[in-house]
Amino acid sequence: MNTVEHLLAKPFLGLKREDKLIVKQLGPHRPDLNLQQSSLDRGKLYTRSFTNTWYTKVDWLTGCPSTNTLFCFPCLLFGGETPWTKKGVKDLKHLSDKVKKHAHTKTHMENLTRLGMLGDKPIEAHISEAYQTNIRKHNEAVDRNRHVLSKIIDCIRFCGDFELALRGHDESEGSANPGIFLGLVDLIASIDHVFEEHLSSATVFKGTSKIIQNELLECMLEIVKSTIVQQLKKTDFVAIQADDTTDVATNTQSVLVFRYLDSDNKVVERFYGFTHLKDACAESISSVILQELNLIFPEQPQKQKLIAQSYDGAAVMSGTSGGVQKKIKDVYPNAHYVHCYAHQLNLIMQQSVTKISEAKIFFLDVGGMAAFFSRSPKRTEVLHTIVNRRIPKGGPTRWNFHIRTIPLIYQYRVDLEKCFDTIEANQEFDYKSRSEARGFARTLQDREFQFLLVLFFEIMRKVETLYETLQKREIDTIHVETAINDFVTSITKVREEVDNLDSKLPNDSTFSNRRKDISSLVRISKEICDTIIMQAKERFSFKKHLVSATLLKSDLFAKYDISFPEQALNTAVDAYPMLNKEDLRTELTVLYGMHVYRQATNAISLLALILNLNMQNTLTETVTLLKILITTPMTTAEAEHSFSALNRIKTFLRNTMIQERLNALAMLSIESELVKRIPDFNVRVIEKFASMKNRRADFHYKK
Repeated sequence: MNTVEHLLAKPFLGLKREDKLIVKQLGPHRPDLNLQQSSLDRGKLYTRSFTNTWYTKVDWLTGCPSTNTLFCFPCLLFGGETPWTKKGVKDLKHLSDKVKKHAHTKTHMENLTRLGMLGDKPIEAHISEAYQTNIRKHNEAVDRNRHVLSKIIDCIRFCGDFELALRGHDESEGSANPGIFLGLVDLIASIDHVFEEHLSSATVFKGTSKIIQNELLECMLEIVKSTIVQQLKKTDFVAIQADDTTDVATNTQSVLVFRYLDSDNKVVERFYGFTHLKDACAESISSVILQELNLIFPEQPQKQKLIAQSYDGAAVMSGTSGGVQKKIKDVYPNAHYVHCYAHQLNLIMQQSVTKISEAKIFFLDVGGMAAFFSRSPKRTEVLHTIVNRRIPKGGPTRWNFHIRTIPLIYQYRVDLEKCFDTIEANQEFDYKSRSEARGFARTLQDREFQFLLVLFFEIMRKVETLYETLQKREIDTIHVETAINDFVTSITKVREEVDNLDSKLPNDSTFSNRRKDISSLVRISKEICDTIIMQAKERFSFKKHLVSATLLKSDLFAKYDISFPEQALNTAVDAYPMLNKEDLRTELTVLYGMHVYRQATNAISLLALILNLNMQNTLTETVTLLKILITTPMTTAEAEHSFSALNRIKTFLRNTMIQERLNALAMLSIESELVKRIPDFNVRVIEKFASMKNRRADFHYKK
């Protein structure tokens, strides 16, 4: 049923659905053809013959043995160019050019899509890796040593995974406080007879010393890093996220995170390690980052993979002449700088305060209330007794703090007022506490404060939604633009309802400042909303290299089908020279014209749809652009998460451990899921440990 002769005699479109599915399942018929072509070139006669290797190179190719001609299987089914659907192609001399030209025609791509959509989706067989666990003729002594070492590795992994201190204050024999690691060792010995026997009788290698711990941690770090490097070399595009901070030991640390698509086309962000910085200048930071990148991407073609770099937004990072991003881009020309969008949100909210004095005073009062209770356990006790809540205390540039604080004050305003009255009336509190409490109580009763509290309560609800969206790992430029548009719309709605905010205020409140009235507060509130809207539009406007995201916004496909976005295409090709402009234009034309692709909501879902339809080998340039957009980081949330882990881990390192130990413990904690997925992780660590130096205990199997 899938032969050319049969399909020419009985057209595919006229078949029953069951027969169509059979033809699809059978695929292209690939007979041996006696197709030869002789041609004269510079006085010499050349004879070309068709070989079946063409079927392997071009999966849509089919042949007709009766006429010794070649056809396009999907176009033969659905209709297309006459040479590939009616007459057949015989020209072997120009066959390669004809195949390439036909593969990029709109009709051919549409026919491939129709064939992919016909019937049920193909079921992909998931082949899991088999672990080689049974090795013949084990050496009993080596097997026992490896078993013991594997248990010790498990103890270290457990401590690293849950960020527990390996060592105690006194690890001498008989100590009442030996530390978590030795406690785990004793626990395993109580349930593992082989391990217990080893600990009681070992004279050459016991495995519990701090030297062995450090060597095993070093091996674990190398194994995880090598796994990440292998994934980086296999992926098409890579983005970096970097940040720096001062840890609890007053050392400046830099963190490096890689963002890329793994083998399953899933977005991953991998922590790569902490590095000491001499100082926080651009030269020091960029040299550390370049040193790591050059080890991973030593060859020039590999350097083209780095398509984005994202930092915390400081001037030393974003400077266009001598900043970190400029120094990285000089070596990695495709590494476009992306400002962390979650950080941009902080800047937007800052502008609404610093530009308007009334808003600035309001947030000083809010911060003052949080600080008032945090400075004294006695005040906190009153707060806990009456409100049963804590007011979060944060810095002026971290607006996720205000996202939590303002709704709390809004909800418990009356109870907080009671707290301040209680402290003011209690003679056990000092004069300063009572005086401050009286001032804050009057602030809560002030109509201007209450008006702005209601306003920012409404605003912070919108900010929280946007903040949570921007902190997601699986986010792309299309997601960001949609979220910002929704945010601007919601703030505009808040602005329109400002005139009615007075109705939400309690009747007993009064103005402490006689120069203020409701009309002036309405004007100020609208100014605050206008500032936020203006800053959002300005700061979140796409840079040149991110304009390419508009090419793949599914809600614009219908518009683009009528008027192709030529300018956006030119911008995308300029930003990413690895894209083929003409092929991308043809593929996008197909994309815009077919309704099935309009179902995608963002770049990630569009890529998944193309893969499900098995169109990745046809829409190659589109897939490349999608991978670039998905790989481009929209937030440095992962780097912030790494520093959070740094602060916790540094605490139990007691500031005396070497940098390799810090990196290894941080890696075990932050990338615990990756460690669990590394095949035979313990075995690989043992092999690395055994090869580091000559050891008195034998860990190698004898042949």
